Amino acid sequence: MASKERIVTNRDLHILGLRSSFLQASFSFERMQSGGFTWAMLPLLKKIYGDDKAALSAAMKDNLEFINTHPNLVGFLMGLMISMEENGDSRDLIKGIKVALFGPMAGIGDAIFWFTILPIVTGICASLASQENVLGPIIFFGVYLFLFIIRNYFTIAGYNLGVSAIGQLKENTEIVSNAANILGITVIGALISSYVEIEILSTIEVENFAVNIQADFLDMIIPNLLPFCYVMLMYWFITKKRVNPVILIMATIVIVLICSILGIL
Repeated sequence: MASKERIVTNRDLHILGLRSSFLQASFSFERMQSGGFTWAMLPLLKKIYGDDKAALSAAMKDNLEFINTHPNLVGFLMGLMISMEENGDSRDLIKGIKVALFGPMAGIGDAIFWFTILPIVTGICASLASQENVLGPIIFFGVYLFLFIIRNYFTIAGYNLGVSAIGQLKENTEIVSNAANILGITVIGALISSYVEIEILSTIEVENFAVNIQADFLDMIIPNLLPFCYVMLMYWFITKKRVNPVILIMATIVIVLICSILGIL
């Protein structure tokens, strides 16, 4: 498709960056941040496609698919996608870049903001506040305000990258996608090992000798074997049986409640 004339202004990008702060205002466990993502992009999509309702509908449909990325970095992805929409790139390319990048960006954003900057700043500011030093809350608010403001510059950077490097992205889409997928899988694997915990509380007594099923048996074979097996089971249900994720979440809650009541978990 031929490139379109540039109609997106810096003011539009600043508004997009501001609207990106509402990313999680519309949230569901099935599509995660897709509602807020689409809402933020919608004014620019309307400006780009004008009266072409079919193209606008296709763009909105793609944006409403599952996405879960970092709120502070999502502006970069939005800016990049807007530049590709404006440039007239194919839906498959735009969708592929989005799917390939949102996971790794979530991992990078978590590592930089949630696990590094904010914990350090919070520790320092809490220490100052405990000593009745007014700089504690002022510094914390200032850092948080700075992180909010830089959303706009991430958005502009993503848009400019798309305009200047769209040709290279086309030529290296497969390389970028593969590298991003590897990073995304690594991040997801780390999250699974960190957040999924299943521990069997039951013990077996044999001739006055108690054996803890979890510690003395399962963990001796493979540590975290049960979380791994449960995640793989959920993956199988989603990919092979096409089970709705909401149903799996509700089933997990019911299983946990029953097992807790029976003293199994």
